[in-house]
Amino acid sequence: MGRSRSAVVVGGGIGGLAAAIGLSRIGWNVTVLERASAFADVGAGISLHANGMRALDALGVGEAIRATVRPVYTGGTLTPDGRMLSRMDGAALERRLGTPVVGILRADLHRVLREALPAGWVRTGVEVTGVGGAGGDADLVVAADGVDSRLRAELFPRHPGAVYSGSTVLRAVTERPLHDLPSDLELTWGRGAEFGHIRFVDGRAEWHAVLTAPPGVRHSDPLAAMRRRFQGWHDPIPALLDATRPEDVLHHDIHELVTPLPTFTVGRVALLGDAAHAMTPNLGQGASQALEDATVLASCLATEPTTAAALRRYDAVRRPRSRSVARAARQAGRMGHGLTHPLAVALRNGALWLAPSGATLRAALRHADWTPPRLR
Repeated sequence: MGRSRSAVVVGGGIGGLAAAIGLSRIGWNVTVLERASAFADVGAGISLHANGMRALDALGVGEAIRATVRPVYTGGTLTPDGRMLSRMDGAALERRLGTPVVGILRADLHRVLREALPAGWVRTGVEVTGVGGAGGDADLVVAADGVDSRLRAELFPRHPGAVYSGSTVLRAVTERPLHDLPSDLELTWGRGAEFGHIRFVDGRAEWHAVLTAPPGVRHSDPLAAMRRRFQGWHDPIPALLDATRPEDVLHHDIHELVTPLPTFTVGRVALLGDAAHAMTPNLGQGASQALEDATVLASCLATEPTTAAALRRYDAVRRPRSRSVARAARQAGRMGHGLTHPLAVALRNGALWLAPSGATLRAALRHADWTPPRLR
């Protein structure tokens, strides 16, 4: 019997942990190196579409994840005065895909992924500055070190890296449940701004505000700044802000890989998640794409005769799809909060209001209808 193959995963986020789970399912020994000294389980929440849930099922953790999610059945896109432009039919998505969109606290998703790995596989407080310091004699190095990936910068020194998208995001999870929210998920588009929310299984909700702004702008009181910015916008936006503690508001500029990488693999290194294809959050596909990466990578390694052949296959499968999703996310942002001219906003709103419900469903299915490979 040959020796067990080994991998080092750099980055203990959602994509890195999912990659480790996938590799463990096909018999690899894995070490996950995370720069943070501990997992604080902080942050907001995310939505997972059917493709993300299917990837989690393929990785063997779907059942555990479903115990922590809240299905999204009602919602839509609105104007600041509360006029509905398009409705989201979560039940129709469930009929077509087997699951609606779901909302999950990032901390819950991260916890379930960590608990799926053997004890001792995840090492915290480890700073990895280059490929040479990560892999040692490992057969594979997975670069899952995020949007500002150091490994990507080393492997592609002439690549411009992630650039500012022109938008910044503030978000938080409410301190208390809000049981009288009118819908599970809403997006409201105004001139140069988007406000949205999604509910979680415990009744709390995450809200986010995406703003067109120069990079680096920060507020001494972010919550007060959001109250000023969204004054006069429809309910339940004021209630969401009122249910939030000021210290819980997170603020990050949004960076993306506008220039696609020429390949997701170099030698024995595979890039995954934001390190490979950082995209804007406008489609809610960032985490799901990382989960897809992890599933496909494990499948390729399980079925191809050599690691080199597996990495070639991984690149061939994942690069076109993630690039397509990233382009669509960028376009969604431009047509959403990116519009500032009143005429452009009016034309966009009119088109959405007149679009048949089937068109809205087809748009939701476009990226969510993905079938994962089986892991054996």
